[in-house]
Amino acid sequence: MSVQYASDVEVPTCDELVARAKEIAKVLKERSYQANESRNVSDETVRAMSEAGLFRILQPKRWNGFEMHPNTFFKVQMALAEACMSTAWIYGVIGVHPYQLALFDDRAQQEVWGDDDSVLVSSTYQPVAKIKLVEGGYRISGRWSFSSGCTHCDWVLLGGMIPPDLSEAGAPDMRTFLLPRSDYQIIENWDVLGLRATGSNDILVEDVFVPEYRTHKALDGFLCQSPGNDVNKAPLYRIPWAQLFVRSVSTGAIGAAEGALSEYLKIAAKRMPSFSEKGTVHDPIAQTIVADAVVAINELKQTLFCNMNDLYDAAHEDRMLSIDDRVKYRYDSAVVVDRCLEIVTKLQHNLGGRGIYMNNPVARYFLDLNAARAHVANTPSKFAYNLGAVRLGLDNQDFFI
Repeated sequence: MSVQYASDVEVPTCDELVARAKEIAKVLKERSYQANESRNVSDETVRAMSEAGLFRILQPKRWNGFEMHPNTFFKVQMALAEACMSTAWIYGVIGVHPYQLALFDDRAQQEVWGDDDSVLVSSTYQPVAKIKLVEGGYRISGRWSFSSGCTHCDWVLLGGMIPPDLSEAGAPDMRTFLLPRSDYQIIENWDVLGLRATGSNDILVEDVFVPEYRTHKALDGFLCQSPGNDVNKAPLYRIPWAQLFVRSVSTGAIGAAEGALSEYLKIAAKRMPSFSEKGTVHDPIAQTIVADAVVAINELKQTLFCNMNDLYDAAHEDRMLSIDDRVKYRYDSAVVVDRCLEIVTKLQHNLGGRGIYMNNPVARYFLDLNAARAHVANTPSKFAYNLGAVRLGLDNQDFFI
């Protein structure tokens, strides 16, 4: 059953969208070998996700989006990750960008979505931009790495730090710069051990003008007071931007762990280890590993859903969450990949020598999770230090929360 809004946007239910994702997932395993070889998710897969409306979940209704609860977005991402973590990874980072674009000045939204509201946007938030202040905006140059899914997109979001001498506040000013495809080059240099099909290539920009209205201040995202809030008034867009983004690069790991467990169970059902008279299903170690995996995956899901519910409810109640809560939610996200990798490592090791073959499906999840933990948002130590320090009475040191 769908809900009809005054804007004539027909919004599917959460269950419908998850079902669509699972239907796409059925063919992802068949495509995964070629995707890994080409180091890019296929145009066909991206088109299927677009036609299924998956990229519209966090997009404003005024741009034919669905404006749905973030948990719908993450349930879809996990469903895709069960079959292919590379697909889920680019879905997460590309699919969360309509949320940030909704926070930009409306002129930027008009430029991106005015002619085609299905246009996709990639990103790389490394603050490496070389910036010159000019009338009406900035001229920027630089080379950014890790722009996942960029070949499927017509715009890009790039990170940069406006230095104190150029900032109105006289302090460092973290910005996101929005550029059209004509203003940057894609340097195809993606060749890695895991997440091979994400096509996370470099972006090269050489002295390009970016108007002020096509930038987004990190401080505005932190305060939930962005220019786009003037036109996109739904409470959804008062959730701190950082809380959604960090989850977009960790949540796929939960689906990958679930996919790995499913594959392990299929193998274990028939496996007879060497030097044993009983099959794997009778092995107490295997039984314990499976039990721990089931509980851990459920726990990670419930933490995600609980945190997102709190963020969503606070936005609807026009209530600002405490720094303590935001710091904790940041850490909750940062530990996800490590915990999922621990699950999958145990599953892989318990498969013995067969676990190291590249055609073993569990090995693929193992490699993808190792790659995912390299993302700065998925390295939990610094966020653990900050959470512990805040609870011990020290000042918060992380404002991407």
